[in-house]
Amino acid sequence: MAAAAAAVALERLAAAFLLLAAQVACEYGMVHVVSETGGPKGKDYCILYNPQWAHLPLDLSKASLLQVRDWTTSVLCSPADLPAKGFSNQIPLVARGNCTFYEKVRLAQGSGARGLLIISKETLVPPGGNKTQYDEIGIPVALLSYKDMLDIFETFGRAVRVALYAPKEPMLDYNMVIIFIMAVGTVALGGYWAGSRDVRKRYMKHKRDDGPEKHEDEAVDVTPVMICVFVVMCCSMLVLLYHFYDQLVYVIIGIFCLASSTGLYSCLSPLLQRLPFCRCRVPDNSLPYFHKRPQVRTLLLALLCVAVSVVWGVFRNEDQWAWILQDALGIAFCLYTLKTIRLPTFKACTLLLLVLFVYDVFFVFITPFLTKSGSSIMVEVATGPSDSATHEKLPMVLKVPRLNASPLALCDRPFSLLGFGDILVPGLLVAYCHRFDIQVQSSRVYFVACTIAYGIGLLVTFMALALMQRGQPALLYLVPCTLVTSCALALWRRELGMFWTGSGFVDLPQSPWAPASADGPQPQADSDAAPSQQPPGQEAAPSPSPAEQPPEPSAPEESGAGAPHQDPESPAGLAPGPSA
Repeated sequence: MAAAAAAVALERLAAAFLLLAAQVACEYGMVHVVSETGGPKGKDYCILYNPQWAHLPLDLSKASLLQVRDWTTSVLCSPADLPAKGFSNQIPLVARGNCTFYEKVRLAQGSGARGLLIISKETLVPPGGNKTQYDEIGIPVALLSYKDMLDIFETFGRAVRVALYAPKEPMLDYNMVIIFIMAVGTVALGGYWAGSRDVRKRYMKHKRDDGPEKHEDEAVDVTPVMICVFVVMCCSMLVLLYHFYDQLVYVIIGIFCLASSTGLYSCLSPLLQRLPFCRCRVPDNSLPYFHKRPQVRTLLLALLCVAVSVVWGVFRNEDQWAWILQDALGIAFCLYTLKTIRLPTFKACTLLLLVLFVYDVFFVFITPFLTKSGSSIMVEVATGPSDSATHEKLPMVLKVPRLNASPLALCDRPFSLLGFGDILVPGLLVAYCHRFDIQVQSSRVYFVACTIAYGIGLLVTFMALALMQRGQPALLYLVPCTLVTSCALALWRRELGMFWTGSGFVDLPQSPWAPASADGPQPQADSDAAPSQQPPGQEAAPSPSPAEQPPEPSAPEESGAGAPHQDPESPAGLAPGPSA
């Protein structure tokens, strides 16, 4: 009795192993379609096949171009479903259902078919079998989506020939270079802009209230409590999206449209303010916002930014070009966030990065063991669930289409993605490093080192993606690279105490003028930087000169001239005096 039970258990285990092997062996391939009548140029479509039935050639030139037989009115589950003359030297199209893949392909092979395409109206699944069945079958069998079949007949007509092949997937796609440039450029530009703008603003307190375009957005200092609340919100939103994706995805799309249009305006407004023409203002009025008579060009810019966001929202699923708008809006959103959110200390930077490091790793690598489907919550939400009824994608990513022709690009992941969090989280540390550079007058050594460390971490992420062939938590590589580099540099320069506490950034209301005077009387713990900054501070405190004090009624452009030693630190073309 025990022996029989053991045999049954072994049989079930073997069946489960064979099923798993069939799923692992399943691969994406391509079917190249041409018209027999010499119509439009050939086109590739996605197929899902199992190489254990029969291998497909790697090159299209080595694949046989065979006639297609439309037999989709039949499920091909019994000899009665076969045509009278069989499928001699053809590839039949049959409907999915009512019997196993083995029964279908065995009948097709017995009637002379050279391959079998099973049309599926549902999600494509691996055409599996067992080892005995694999050995018996010598023709390829693959699944083709019903939508692709309709497109084939609409484009090429009913008389078509097809060739089945499966080109080898490249280790890395060339689009990774574009993503790398966008990500590193956004982190560098956003960190530079945020750091320079923040330091400049600390020493230019007195500005004329001359309309809404003269106001700068106040930066928000992140506290430990805010970090904890933010992480809890991220976890909750991710879990909710996993379970209610089709309902919440439109909320995220709406938030992205609003935030990205605001970010785009924030990035373009400083450039607009530098233009010397078209400075006319709206007439006098009593409206809530317009009573300050903003410039007409700022209103037109706001309308333009909203229009760009609306155009993306309407055409977001146009894969040919909508990704360009999404990336542009996403970069603007990231720059705006880096300018607005500020980490006041390296301690806060470390806390934020380490907590999100754990968050990223958990939701990518640990959640597959907790979900019924065995899928990663992070990857499932970022790429969109396969069973989603809306087929919408979350817009909170940079996306670039794959540049090489491959089954993976055609079938499963036509775009390479990088989440905004993988830019913003290290970018906040880069911005902190730049502000600290200006404070200790270190020629941007922290900023450059942290930016290079981010680029190296991103390259390591791409290498891990190529080696593991699965979604990677980018913060797993970015956080150690940026944190360790920044900390090691501060330790080497003997400035770790100041760098950790951020004591050089404490605002002193009694000394609002020159940077040196504001920094001189800092806490005693910052003795490393005090000798170089104390003398100027002592001279400026008793009798600040008129050139050092920003005059009360001066315009933002003129205030910048009042502190000429700060001009080299202002971001070129991005952060003039005003920033709407």
